[in-house]
Amino acid sequence: MLHEPQRIKERYLQSYVDSPDQQKRLYKRTLLIVVLSQIFGGAGLAAGVTVGALLAQEMLGTESFAGVPAALFTLGSAVAALLVGRLSQRYGRRLGLASGFLAGGIGAIGVVFAAVSDSIVLLFASLLIYGAGTATNLQARYAGTDLARPTQRATAVSIAMVSTTLGAVAGPNLVDVMGRFATSLGVPALAGPFILAAVAYILAGLVFFAFLRPDPFVVAKAIAEAQEIKNNHSDKNHLVPSVNKGGIIVGATVMILTQIVMVAIMTMTPLHMKHHGHGMAEVGLVIGIHIGAMYLPSLVTGILVDKLGRTVMSIASGVTLLAAGLVAAFAPADSLTVLIIALALLGLGWNFGLISGTATIVDSTDPASRAKMQGTIDVLIALAGASGGALSGMVVAHSSYSTLSFAGGFLSLLLIPVVIWSLASRKERASEKMSA
Repeated sequence: MLHEPQRIKERYLQSYVDSPDQQKRLYKRTLLIVVLSQIFGGAGLAAGVTVGALLAQEMLGTESFAGVPAALFTLGSAVAALLVGRLSQRYGRRLGLASGFLAGGIGAIGVVFAAVSDSIVLLFASLLIYGAGTATNLQARYAGTDLARPTQRATAVSIAMVSTTLGAVAGPNLVDVMGRFATSLGVPALAGPFILAAVAYILAGLVFFAFLRPDPFVVAKAIAEAQEIKNNHSDKNHLVPSVNKGGIIVGATVMILTQIVMVAIMTMTPLHMKHHGHGMAEVGLVIGIHIGAMYLPSLVTGILVDKLGRTVMSIASGVTLLAAGLVAAFAPADSLTVLIIALALLGLGWNFGLISGTATIVDSTDPASRAKMQGTIDVLIALAGASGGALSGMVVAHSSYSTLSFAGGFLSLLLIPVVIWSLASRKERASEKMSA
């Protein structure tokens, strides 16, 4: 009787392994759960993006380190991405994603207390923990791909991302409202959005913990193991597919470069606007549109990635980010319209890169190591964002916002040779197989 719960669990999993219809239903149900959690997660994500730099500037009394908050919560997200990936690999998406979001909520609460007590040490520590929500918000996109067919993977990622839009766009536009609410509680106005973030992240974590049953990743691993056993029985010479290392390198590079460029320009935009007379409502509008452009086009992007291919959309990402950098660099500082266009292009280029890169990673891994690999790659993405956020403040302090935007735009062009190298390597491998 000691092992009865394990036998019940195995029979339960086997019912999904044996039934494509049940797999299809679980896939659709998982997408609904991801959508619900991402609405909350998007609202939590937006707080740090919108007012993190401004809060640090107010507490530190200088703007030279205004990029530090973005660096801290992206550095925190790097550690969290590794832990969430490993938890998900071992115990499934449910425990990994729920833990990450709950940690992000605790970090947001810490930021509020730091603002009240005017404690820089607590602020920096809390921003590190708050970064767990950012990492988890990104890793949640993988949950929808676990049971997706290869031709559905980019679309599944896009559904997860587009649902983030509702919360992510609402968050920056609630800056004034949450600021007034915070003031009414005796809390500094700039800490108000972090109150929203705390509630949003905790709700996102509870959604995953309560409803992500059965766990799609656990089911996907069981299906893969059953298929491997079947193949080994039917063909003694059958070789288990290995990971595609070239595909992993390309997918990771695309996402890392897009993250550096996006975070660097986005982080400094609120300060640039404030210096040139724009109010918080206008800052919230620009960042809200930017975040909307990061997520809202996802449904169309996912279809394009699945139909046109990962390579085409990766190149499109580089070109769009270049356009964003050039528009931001040459935009009149007092022109709200041009800044909106620049930040919208920045979000769109990031969207193209993240979805095409994510689909490439899923294509290039197998369930036996997929979640762990996804977490590791998201660590690199987070570190890239941390570097972009930290350096952006220094570049602007010693040069200008235009220089930063110009440099970021041209950095994105590195995506094109990486993708061309991938195509050449793929053709070479194909010709070697044919000659063999």
